Amino acid sequence: MKKITFLAGLCFFSLNALFAQDLKSPDGELFLHFELSDSQTPTYTLSYKGQPVIKPSKLGFKLKPGIAFDRHFKVTDIRYDESDTTWEPVLGENSQIRDHHKEMLVKLVQDKTNWKLNIRFRLFDDGLGLRYEFPVQEELRQFVLEEERTEFCLNGDHKAFWLPGDYDTNEYPITTSKLSEVASLIDEVRKEGLAAKSPTPNLAVQTPLMMKSADGIYLNIHEAALDNYPAMALNLDDKQFVLSAHLTPDKNGDKGYIQTETVSPWRTLVLSDDARDILASNLILNLNEPCKIEDTSWIKPMKYVGVWWEYFTGGGSTWAYTDYHDIHIEKTDYSQLKPNGHHGANTQHVKEYIDFAAKHGFDAVLVEGWNEGWEDNWAYHKDHIYSFTKAYPDFDVKGLQQYAADKGVKIIMHHETTSSVIDYERQLHDAFRFMVDNGYNAVKTGYVGPIIPRSEYHDGQWMVNHYNYVAKTAADYKLMVNSHEAVRPTGMCRTYPNWIAQESARGTEFESFNGNRPDHTTILPFTRLMGGPMDYTPGIFEGDLSVYGSNQAKLSTTLVKQLALYVTMYSPLQMAADLIQNYEKYPDAFQFIKDVAADWDNSYILEAEPGDYITIARKAKGKNEWYIGGITDENAREAVIDLSFLPQGKKYQATIYTDGKHADWHTNPKSYVISTKKVTHKTILKQKLAPSGGVAISIKEI
Repeated sequence: MKKITFLAGLCFFSLNALFAQDLKSPDGELFLHFELSDSQTPTYTLSYKGQPVIKPSKLGFKLKPGIAFDRHFKVTDIRYDESDTTWEPVLGENSQIRDHHKEMLVKLVQDKTNWKLNIRFRLFDDGLGLRYEFPVQEELRQFVLEEERTEFCLNGDHKAFWLPGDYDTNEYPITTSKLSEVASLIDEVRKEGLAAKSPTPNLAVQTPLMMKSADGIYLNIHEAALDNYPAMALNLDDKQFVLSAHLTPDKNGDKGYIQTETVSPWRTLVLSDDARDILASNLILNLNEPCKIEDTSWIKPMKYVGVWWEYFTGGGSTWAYTDYHDIHIEKTDYSQLKPNGHHGANTQHVKEYIDFAAKHGFDAVLVEGWNEGWEDNWAYHKDHIYSFTKAYPDFDVKGLQQYAADKGVKIIMHHETTSSVIDYERQLHDAFRFMVDNGYNAVKTGYVGPIIPRSEYHDGQWMVNHYNYVAKTAADYKLMVNSHEAVRPTGMCRTYPNWIAQESARGTEFESFNGNRPDHTTILPFTRLMGGPMDYTPGIFEGDLSVYGSNQAKLSTTLVKQLALYVTMYSPLQMAADLIQNYEKYPDAFQFIKDVAADWDNSYILEAEPGDYITIARKAKGKNEWYIGGITDENAREAVIDLSFLPQGKKYQATIYTDGKHADWHTNPKSYVISTKKVTHKTILKQKLAPSGGVAISIKEI
């Protein structure tokens, strides 16, 4: 429910001659200046605490074919507004979010063409949002974008945490370097990506882009409310340190098909001289539209286990029921084919996970590989790959539905499309009805590989519309969606809170390829998670995969750091990702995963430095329980944990999970110690973290 606490009136100006205007944030620390340049190009500058952070930067578009829609403008009106509201997310890091901003709407018209363009600026205490609005007009009804001209002209060679530009994947290791060093590193970084890639030009980087200036200003560039528009990467001029919009094209090279009476996504800049403010920011959520689902009572946080990690360990389990590859979904009778003996999603095995979930209080079990078609799942050239309503012969849909229901457990559906998107949309309503009829309330969607048969890019306008369509359609069936290999999120979970989580970065599965570094999860909250929750799938206790067979990969964290990730990597969808037997070996450490919440009343960012360390405390929603997670990179450190967020006048019991004295992510990852301590709001804990280690704490009122 939205509570309006303050709303100022609108101010109107007739400004045929006036072309420069200013806007301040509510606290006065951010100052935006707008004006038209000598060529009548819209430009803006931004300063923070009196220091410039964005130098004069251009705005506008280039339309097809080669039409300049970024100059020869005049201002017709400027409108000012201020809003201070509080709203309640369905799921979130905080049960209430304040949206306090000042706004300036600049109305422009282009000479000669008489085409109109509006630019809306919003200044919050922690940053800027700007977007383009295309008003209804007789002279311009629809157009094709050749490129967006939005610029972020930086004031120096900032330290950056970046991914190389790519139209199809975000699954790269995050590189830390100066902006001036990107060109020399980008080819090497591309080689580390394991997915099929469609790169943007060599000096392009993805958003969210996290940076830190030499004078200690943290800046994060991303976008909000991405809908009916291509995702934005950033071209980099590494001599002048200018970042400019680079939109993902379609298969014809066009950047977007736009009609008037629509808007662009917001271009966002979150900034502060304290890294903790970046993680605490709600700017991107605030720039998205309010929830469009009237009844949200069915949208719940979920903790789950699943038939998943065994496919990555090298232990022999497979998604496919048979090794027979010449499969035709429409006519193949799987009951006549010989099973391979390694199919993980079989009825008996799934029952084991249901029993485990019920015993330990988990909400659900994810089952991958349940449905027909996995034998040819790498055949991207095929238009029709999977059935989303037909199970393999050894997966008893009805029997498992009843078995799980009797134990109070849900089964999470899995829809891997291998990017055969038209076929998925063709089956979508049947698939969702099948889920409803069989008691499923959540689906994990997957988009591995190039889009077929259209050859579109994962981050293009066409696919953005597909992801949004799936979330909207799922809401009609009261289903929650967890999308993998989709475009990185932009806060749309506010508008469609049934879009409960996404992957869109390197998650735990890359640990099985030796693909994540110790600093990886100290950066992700500053980059990928700025747009929304991530299904990171933590909780791996057995980090040496050689115990299962030929896989020689080793986890890049200690066991305790895996516990801490449940707090530092926010998501209302949290998986205990390891195999059952590994949790049974370490029941005392497993207790933290069982206890930790997935939905929160309040979050407190206690310590943070991108790439180095993060410590976060959160209060469980509706409970007097608090959970703390602290993590570090490859360097050992001491976390200083101030418990002043606890209510005064009461005593609490803290259960502290720490790295052992000689713990080390590389040599001794499973060494841990569990202790208890009485604490109050005056307590300050100083805790040593092993190299790539962590600390996890649960606090309950005595």
